[in-house]
Amino acid sequence: MITEQTPKFDKVMIIDDNIIDIYITSRMITKNNFGKSVLQYTAAQEALKYLEDNQHDISELPQIIFVDIYMPLMSGFEFLEEFDKLSDSLKNYCKVYIISSTIDSEDIARSNNNTNVVSFHVKPISKEFLERII
Repeated sequence: MITEQTPKFDKVMIIDDNIIDIYITSRMITKNNFGKSVLQYTAAQEALKYLEDNQHDISELPQIIFVDIYMPLMSGFEFLEEFDKLSDSLKNYCKVYIISSTIDSEDIARSNNNTNVVSFHVKPISKEFLERII
């Protein structure tokens, strides 16, 4: 008998300007039963607007946010500055992970020193990385 596993999280958000990276990350999330639904954004401003519009409705918020650093118009770091202005209940509910291809030690340190970032991870994400997220 095959039993269907319940996904680890209800909603996961991906913010990345590269549609191939979004596709790979989204497939890893669904294939590994990590998220029931995946919110995909190629622009950080659009993701931020979604979070602002839903910050008082926890059921619409993602529990996990994967954000890239280098994006046009609004970088991952600029997104984090705006994210910090959102409600405390949202910030406590949504856990942010930086997912980037950078090897710049200053970017990694800046990510890890941000109070709203759980951790930094190099692209692409792996099944083992997803399994470590609680």
